[in-house]
This record gives sequence, C-alpha cells and structure tokens, in this order.
Amino acid sequence: MLKINQVKLPAGHSKKELETKIRKILRLSAKDELTYQITRRSIDARKKPEIYYVYTIEARVQKESAVIKKGNPSQITLAKEIPYAFPEMGEVKLKERPVIVGAGPCGLFAAWQLTLSGYAPIILERGKCVQDRTKDVLDFWKTGCLNPDSNVQFGEGGAGTFSDGKLNTVVKDPSGRNRYVLETFVKFGAPEEILYDAKPHIGTDILATVIRNMRQFLTEHGAEFHFHTCVKDFLIEKGQIRAVLTESETITASVVILAPGHSARDTFSMLLKKGISMESKDFAVGFRLEHPQEMIDRAMYGTQKGIRLPAAPYKVTSNFPNGRGVYSFCMCPGGYVVNASSVPGQTCVNGMSYSGRNGKNANSAIIVSVGRKDFGAEDALSGMRYQEQLEKANYELGKGKIPQQLFGDYCQNVISSGYGDFDSQTKGSTCFANLRGLMSHDMEQSFMMGMEHFSKIVKDFDRKDAIMSGMESRTSSPVRLLRDEHGESNIKGIYPGGEGAGYAGGIMSAAIDGLRLASSIMERFKPAY
Repeated sequence: MLKINQVKLPAGHSKKELETKIRKILRLSAKDELTYQITRRSIDARKKPEIYYVYTIEARVQKESAVIKKGNPSQITLAKEIPYAFPEMGEVKLKERPVIVGAGPCGLFAAWQLTLSGYAPIILERGKCVQDRTKDVLDFWKTGCLNPDSNVQFGEGGAGTFSDGKLNTVVKDPSGRNRYVLETFVKFGAPEEILYDAKPHIGTDILATVIRNMRQFLTEHGAEFHFHTCVKDFLIEKGQIRAVLTESETITASVVILAPGHSARDTFSMLLKKGISMESKDFAVGFRLEHPQEMIDRAMYGTQKGIRLPAAPYKVTSNFPNGRGVYSFCMCPGGYVVNASSVPGQTCVNGMSYSGRNGKNANSAIIVSVGRKDFGAEDALSGMRYQEQLEKANYELGKGKIPQQLFGDYCQNVISSGYGDFDSQTKGSTCFANLRGLMSHDMEQSFMMGMEHFSKIVKDFDRKDAIMSGMESRTSSPVRLLRDEHGESNIKGIYPGGEGAGYAGGIMSAAIDGLRLASSIMERFKPAY
C-alpha cells in the first residue's frame, strides 16, 4: 500500500480528475492497475478566492517498489497504518460484571470494547434513551418545561448529542484508537466522509441514530443498559469499591468506570464526600455569537461563483497582557444557538448543527479563560459553584429564556431593542437583556478586546449587530477526578474518565478515553464468566 501526500486539485473537480492526478503522481498509464481510497481531505483557502482540496491517498498498484523509486520520495511512501487492537487480558477474573456510570461517548466506547471482549457491562444512565430524550429536549425548547434528568446535558449520548457533532481531536493516539472510533461510527450509520475529512462532523440528527444503533448492538451482545438510573452513592470498604447504589437498587461491583459528564454536579458533590481525590481546574466562560453564515463563507472562501463549498468554519484566539485568553469554542457552521439548561433556575447555552449545516447563521462560543483567581480555591468544587452563580444570574435576566444582546449594545451597556440586519436562529425562547455584569469587569474588557482583534482575522466579526446569547458556561468540566497511570482513582476499582472527569474535551477524546480505560481493566482482569 502506498501513501500519497499533497494531492491538490481545485474545488469543483471531478472524481475522474482526482484519479488522473493520482496516476500522474505515480507515473502510471491509463492501463496500469490502480485502486485507491481517500484517507484525508482538507480545504486550502490561503489563496482565496482560489480554493483547493488537498488529499492524502492510499493506493494499491503493481510493483510498489518500482513506483516509489521513480516517484517523488517526499510525496510517495509506504503506508504504515497500525489498526487498533484490544489488549491481552489479565490473569485475575472479575467477580462481578463491570459497571459503567454514564452513557456518553466515554461510557459507550468503554462498554463497546468490554462487551466485544465478553465482559457484559452494566451501564447506568440517569437520563433517558436517545429517542425519548430527544422528545424531552424538543418539548423544553417549545414550552420551557425542563426535565432535570433528560435534557441537552443528560441522557444517552451525553452533551455532545445536541451539538455540532464534531469528530476532530488534538489527541495523538499511536495505537489507532482515533481511527477505530470513526470506523465504529460509520459501522452504525455515520457517513464514510468522516474517515477522511480533516474536520469531520456528524450532526446532531445523524449522531442520535448512530447512538441508538450502537446501543441496540451492545444489548444484543450482552451489555445491559439501565436508563432513568442516577447513582446516589458508593459502598466503599478499605479503600475499595464494593457496590454502586441507585435510588432503587444496590449493584455489587469491584470495577466501576465513572464517566458522568461535565454537568453531573450532584455526583461531584457525592464523590467529594466519599473521599475520591479531585481538584478544581481552569475552564472558560462567555457568550454564543451569531453571524450570517454568508459573511463567514465570504471571509473564509472569498467570493465564489458556481462552486458549492461546505459552510465555512472558523477558529480565532488571542491572549492579552492581563493573562486572559479569549477564543472561539465549538463553532457551529450553519447552526443554532440552543438552550442547554439542566437545572431549574439556571440558564446556559450551547451551539448545535444538523448534518447539512444549512442554517442561515454561523455561531460559536467566544469565551474568556477563568481560573482560581476568579472563583477561589476553597475546595475542588469552587469552579462548579462559580458556574452555578453565573447560570443563576443568567436565568434572572431571561426568567428561563435565552437572554440576548447585540454586540454594539453590549459595548454601550444598553439593552437591545431589536435585531439588526439578520435574525437569531435559536432552539428555545429568547428575550433581550443587558448581559453586562455577568462577567467581571476584567473579563468583559478582555472579551471586547478579543472581538476587536478577531475582526482583523474575520472581517466584520465585531459588527454591531452580531447577536450575543448568554451564557456559555459549560465549555468543560470545572473538576478533575484524579487517577494514576492505569486510570484508577485513589479508591481502588473506580476508573474516572471522559469530559466530566477532566480528561477529554469533546466526543472523540472522550470516546478514546473510554477505550483507554477499558484497556486498563482488560489488562488486569478477565471476564467474570
């Protein structure tokens, strides 16, 4: 198998033109045998409005060594992909089935690996299955009636189910877990493009189907899902987990993967009382910013004629002398701002896109870093309590609705009276309010300086009628549950993981962490039966 880098063609090219380009690079005639697959595709817009697709290709040809010898050595090499393989199992048998707390990406992929290896895990999820959860979320957006255990944050699939469904990650995993996660998604209904797009995304609509299909497969092969099941306590004896207690049952367990998600505040409080080692961690808060997607496309691609390109994403970041970082987070091309609340009397927002990314607006969180100087360091839950304070104040502004303000009015410290040249695209009711005062003065100044700086990268980013929605407060977990090099906490048998435990920052990294924890357990134990 040959690997070909930097196969560059103008946007709008045909499949035949791609093959012709590959043959030219390999110096093959039209009669020579060639089979190939795309392993990576990205967009090069550095010379806009001239837009190019850049591919990495894996190709099979006859006499590979001869082709490499006469080709460009910096462009043609032997492919060295290492497929992910489950680890060898340990010698000690588990006495009971492993328990997984949380059915987000970390919990699901831990369950996936353990199920395929014969462990028949029990998965406990406080929320509902994804079909019923979707109904509750849609009802909340329509009526404002919140179900605290079934919402954008809680339920099968985790918080990422109602997001853009981004599947890119900065995690470099030489074992091949990254590719394995993507292949698993494709197996259960995701489009094959996610295997090679440089910035893959799945969309909330497809992701829900993939999660349902994955769960059905796991159930058919021995896994057991308990929905509407919130973990209330752990039975710990001599520093070892012995059982998991829910509202209705006690489940004996000597191995527990703890993947509760970043919004499980009651669980974090319980864990602190049980003596599980944890610490507060820095995170970031801010607002959802909406711009017309057409404006973003023009800034990223230039003016295009007759070429269909995907809705353009952007990424902006800046740092200031006061130590604040200001940056975009979870950018949603052609997306919606959604009410992502999970606690009565507290309001927070997130962004969401469907697979087509065909909404009229682009939105992204523009967030400001916060740390112990902002929320103190009384204990490991100080950051969590800071989040709660912000969300309570945010709720009071809108009385449960998403409070909004135009950026120009935010700078002038006045309530907006209406939208400008474009309307907001939201899921959930909105109202106008003054968002000043939610963040500290220092943070507000950093936010406004960041917006001004970003306009030098994306023209008109700081336009006066850019729509702000408050607040984006759950960018990441404010808590880290400490674990050793094997993934185990100070309480033996408890393996914290995923975004809620402070070890992931999105769907992919959480899924990879779930596989990593499953591997640690397999290397130590054999199935109980």
